[in-house]
Amino acid sequence: MHFTKERINALEKHTRTHLINSLSGYKSANLIGTQDKQNNTNLAIVSSVIHLGAHPPLVGMIMRPNSVPRHTFENIIETGSYTINQVNKAIYKQAHQTSARYPKGESEFNATGLTPEYLNDFTAPFVQESRLKYAVNYVEHQHLAVNGTELVIGEITDVYLDEVALQSDGFLDLQAIETVAVTGLDSYHTGNKLSRLPYAKKP
Repeated sequence: MHFTKERINALEKHTRTHLINSLSGYKSANLIGTQDKQNNTNLAIVSSVIHLGAHPPLVGMIMRPNSVPRHTFENIIETGSYTINQVNKAIYKQAHQTSARYPKGESEFNATGLTPEYLNDFTAPFVQESRLKYAVNYVEHQHLAVNGTELVIGEITDVYLDEVALQSDGFLDLQAIETVAVTGLDSYHTGNKLSRLPYAKKP
């Protein structure tokens, strides 16, 4: 099949959205934990978390346009703190439900039955049920004029994980902790590792 630009644009909106969202393949599924200065908590699933660098440890994510209230983005800018919590097999349905539009005064933690957890005096809530999670301090954001989204960049300060995932060289075996990936907007998957390959060098 061949989808030209014209054919893509002619697709029904939801069909086009599913198609384009699926093109980037398997994406990480993460819950972003925040709270505002009045201690109202918020939890949102995000599939756009990306590694930006290890020295210093930086992570980025794309937030949707602020054409409607975006509580996660607003809380990050207000407080400068957030958590990133990987979704696993046991909680993926609850994680997906956080994408529903809840009013600011209603916490997605309460709505989905997930448990807020505060670790080492970090002000943003973690997801207790997540098996790999980390604290992030906001560094900067870039407004992307092309579509109105925001690239949020933060520095990782603390990592919490199930010990079974950690290998001797620092590699994390995500299959061991049943980490879930997402494709498109609503399809969730667990991974099966093929192998780890040696560092590639020119023959």
